[in-house]
Amino acid sequence: MTFSHDVEHSLGVVVDLVNSDPESGGGEQLPDLAALRAFVDNHRISDVNTLTEADLRAVHALRPRLRAVFRADGTAAAAALVNELLRDATMCPRLTDHDGYDWHIHYFAPGSAPADHLLTDGGMALSFVVVAGEHERLQVCSAPDCRRVLVDLSRNRSKRYCDSRTCGNRLHVAAYRERQRAAAV
Repeated sequence: MTFSHDVEHSLGVVVDLVNSDPESGGGEQLPDLAALRAFVDNHRISDVNTLTEADLRAVHALRPRLRAVFRADGTAAAAALVNELLRDATMCPRLTDHDGYDWHIHYFAPGSAPADHLLTDGGMALSFVVVAGEHERLQVCSAPDCRRVLVDLSRNRSKRYCDSRTCGNRLHVAAYRERQRAAAV
């Protein structure tokens, strides 16, 4: 299952936003307005102008709500959580072609606050995953000491570890060393 470019982009933004939370096991990745501005710019989030402390607080408050979708136990639970997100979204669907991408749909209202933009775009991207019957692609890293989230977009649904902390490699090396120790006994 492949999703459109804009859905995959929005899912990537959701993952990075959720993983910016200290709940993911690291420090706060969005501690101030400068970090939020960098996040907005690096993820090419369009139509975001001035940022305020209220924007930062609202983005911080959104992260646990998005994380809950990844932790949902089954499709019905994920759908209920996505519906809660979308209930609070200000929708203004419109076609756009920008930044070298062909026509696609933006769901957020022009000029909306960053948290509203992230809520609407992220909520819609998550809804497409749930509607496609692909909720199991929304995961928490399988490393026992990691709480980061990921979206498994692989064909065979084999991705189990987050990308940023080499969790899979670390666990594979540990398993190999354990097999070596067991063979030496």
